[in-house]
Amino acid sequence: MEKIMTLSTQGLVVATLGFVLLSGCEMTNTGKGAAIGAATGAVLGKATGNHKDKRIFIGAAIGAVAGAAIGDYMDKQEAAFRKELAGSGVEVIREGDNMRLVMPSNITFASNQASISPSFYNTLDAITKVMNKYEKTFLNIVGHTDSTGTSALNQQLSEQRANSVKNYLLGQEVLAARLHTQGMGESQPIASNDTKQGRSQNRRVEIQIVPNKA
Repeated sequence: MEKIMTLSTQGLVVATLGFVLLSGCEMTNTGKGAAIGAATGAVLGKATGNHKDKRIFIGAAIGAVAGAAIGDYMDKQEAAFRKELAGSGVEVIREGDNMRLVMPSNITFASNQASISPSFYNTLDAITKVMNKYEKTFLNIVGHTDSTGTSALNQQLSEQRANSVKNYLLGQEVLAARLHTQGMGESQPIASNDTKQGRSQNRRVEIQIVPNKA
């Protein structure tokens, strides 16, 4: 019975995250991140409310931060990322209590490829170092492409790239329960696809980092 309950809780968390992410296409990254954290916290809280002695659930495994401690926790994590990723080409963006790491194509994947470039390993190792030190967060790995090629192929490529990053992080002992992937294809450009430079900016992977709020 305990195993069944645990699996059900995990499934509910994943389903909730999926619903928030898929239904939030028009949300800002800040809003989406907040929704992920709120939804996850609500599900985990409900799942454990009547099972005080059965705390084998995702949130407990990850740990949580609450109240004023959240800002301080994320401040320290942001500082650690900026130190470890200095000169790497990764952009660290703070959005309230959430954070986003933007990794452009020139340091991540070769054109039309989903295999991680060897030159990207050191950057991912630096990211992993910080993530494993600050474990009270959920990570949403989002793949993006430019508009070259069909939308169907771009969607598939963006998902494959997000999963490649996830699999690397799993290999570096980041907990699977913390990781969620999403492919956005060509739907969220940050620059014009009419220029080579713009397309290069649009081919990217982002990691959204959301604290697990108590």
